[in-house]
Amino acid sequence: MRKLPNLKEFVKRPDREEVHNPIFSQLDKDIPAGVVLFLVALPLCLGIALASGAPLISGLISGVIGGLLIGVVSKSGTSVSGPAASVSAVVFLAIQDLGGFDIFLTALVIAGLFQLLFGILRAGLIADYIPTSIIKGLLAAIGIILILSQLKYAVGMELDHSRFSSFSEDYLENTWKMVTLFFQSFTPGSIILTLLSLFTLLFWDKTPLKNFKLFPPALVVVIMGVLLNFLFKYFIPGLYLDSHHLVNIPKVESLSSLITTPDFGVIGHMEIWTTAITIAVIASLSTLLNIEATDNIDPHKRKTPPNRELIAQGIGNTLSGLIGGIAITSVVVRSSVNIESGGQTKLVTILHGILLLLSVLFISSVINLIPLASLSAILLVVGYKLASVSLFRKMYAKGWSQFIPFVITIIAILLTDVLIGVLIGSALSVFFLLRNNYYNPFFIENTKLIQGEAIKLELSNEVSFLNRASIKNTLWNVPDHSKVIIDATFSHYIDLDVVEILRDFENTFAKEHDIDVNIIGLKESYNIGEEIDFVENSIQKEIQKSSPQEILDYLKEGNKNYAKGNLVSRRLRNKELTDFLSSSPLAVVVNCIDLREPLNMLLNTGIGELIPIRAAGNAVSRHIIQSIEIACRNQGARLILLMGNSGNSFVSEAIEAHTTKNPSHLTPLIKDALASETFKNYQENNSPENITDAITRFNLEFSKEKIIRQNTFIREQVITGNIGLASAFYNRKTASVEFSELFSAETIMKK
Repeated sequence: MRKLPNLKEFVKRPDREEVHNPIFSQLDKDIPAGVVLFLVALPLCLGIALASGAPLISGLISGVIGGLLIGVVSKSGTSVSGPAASVSAVVFLAIQDLGGFDIFLTALVIAGLFQLLFGILRAGLIADYIPTSIIKGLLAAIGIILILSQLKYAVGMELDHSRFSSFSEDYLENTWKMVTLFFQSFTPGSIILTLLSLFTLLFWDKTPLKNFKLFPPALVVVIMGVLLNFLFKYFIPGLYLDSHHLVNIPKVESLSSLITTPDFGVIGHMEIWTTAITIAVIASLSTLLNIEATDNIDPHKRKTPPNRELIAQGIGNTLSGLIGGIAITSVVVRSSVNIESGGQTKLVTILHGILLLLSVLFISSVINLIPLASLSAILLVVGYKLASVSLFRKMYAKGWSQFIPFVITIIAILLTDVLIGVLIGSALSVFFLLRNNYYNPFFIENTKLIQGEAIKLELSNEVSFLNRASIKNTLWNVPDHSKVIIDATFSHYIDLDVVEILRDFENTFAKEHDIDVNIIGLKESYNIGEEIDFVENSIQKEIQKSSPQEILDYLKEGNKNYAKGNLVSRRLRNKELTDFLSSSPLAVVVNCIDLREPLNMLLNTGIGELIPIRAAGNAVSRHIIQSIEIACRNQGARLILLMGNSGNSFVSEAIEAHTTKNPSHLTPLIKDALASETFKNYQENNSPENITDAITRFNLEFSKEKIIRQNTFIREQVITGNIGLASAFYNRKTASVEFSELFSAETIMKK
């Protein structure tokens, strides 16, 4: 039974290193995916540079840095970085307000250093608090924006402004103008290429062609687009796509013409630092959102270390500012293309960065042959997968608390931008969180006691200050003259504000309204992150593989948790209980009917894991031994545990009757002990309590030997190790259970 790391130690660890595939282990998938990613990223780099009001070459510089440098430093296997739409508006305003691109570069260098500091200070933990509904809303919004932004390229619309992909346009304005332009300026050749490309992408996996892993459908679509456009040129000129509908990389005359250096002479101006902090915060939040979204769609469900990613982004943006690039973040679009193209390791990211660099230096004329319609078809498919109808159905099925923030996030992103949209969606999620916390701090039920009916409130595992109002409202409405039981046994953490409310109710309100209050399990203080040892929670699935010793260790660990107050509440509905009880039990526990404490709490086990059998004074009879055999043979229990308890009232009464020489029906419980040599002179030097506990321990050992002597099946199973036999003694004062070792085969053979 594998033991998980201690929680206290686990949360103090640095970013956990994920086990990724070696970088060169999936070349057959990564190389084609890297090529496809390069082909998609190329026009995006140019388009975002244009939307940012920066030189077009700055977008390519950022793309190269995002692929090469950040790709090497980052620990993500799927995230791809580059110039991002989410910060394009900020970059545009910064260039305008600061008065020049070189001045903006100074702010970008400082912003990169701030991001580096964020990573060192471990600010990436914010990513763990982003609700799933917001992440899925972000993905869906990006998918819709992708579809809307690519439609003009899919139909070959010739617009006066940018031909390149840009996410900064307000797609919800001038809708009628867009519709009119569509019918007036679409290009037949682009439409044909788009339709053929979409057909290839959608039906590729339904044909034997899917077995050609070296040529993913996205790469085939790009090659097909180039070849078909050549055929159009010579055979169907009316369909031929000219340079307006093709990728267009600016020609680079020399390396010196690529680089623009920052103007550090303005570093003392407050506007520079304000802009730098703004870029750092927005780029960092955007990156954290994007890596969460990317990890969400990663088929291997790998987790990107957020702090390491902030460090990588900080290094990348610092270099980008030094050599003339624009702001870089992790980008969902590129990352989605990476995953959809079959990329397995970060070699894809690095390779696409290398190809971007080579395309700028050497092969711009070849890249400029690719139709934008082919690339748009790839992005249309990616966009639909991010915002599919099935996604909306799944989110709707999860309920309004998930669906409403999901939809509002999408709408807000489309109407504003990524960050504002996410903040609006998150605010709505917080509202639902507060609303749900108000109603769920406790379970409440009416309990019938011998003295009458009582109201029982069982507090949840964690009770925060958010639950304060609900608890106070409930308690202050308890009818006068009632009996109230407040059970905090299963609470690992209760906020001090709530503790104060409970004490006020007990000491003041309850007394003034004649309410009988009993608060159990409440500590005076609770520490966040108390040391809790977790045991494998799927033990029911591992019973057939668990040895008796592992089960005994599990019970020992459970009692330690009980003694510390680290119990796990297991309230199950009928169906869950039925499923739970369908597995074999762990152990059969024979205890005295004097033990009133529930075994599942003492050993912190789940319902159905233990089969309890009662034997007065822990003295087993032939019938009880037969019941033990049935529990092991027919129900699969692999441990027999004989469990006594301190201060056994039956044993104590039997001893008193024996001492006063009064006849008692309880005398048989101690006759075997009194007949042994051990207790001949024991009574003279020990207190009644010690004698009681000593006889209880004797009965446990005597019963173990009796079981072995009288039952052949159990004896054979214990000798072979298939079933374990042990005893335990529960000390009521300390709440701890003292366990014996398993009855060994050698001990049995000697008897």
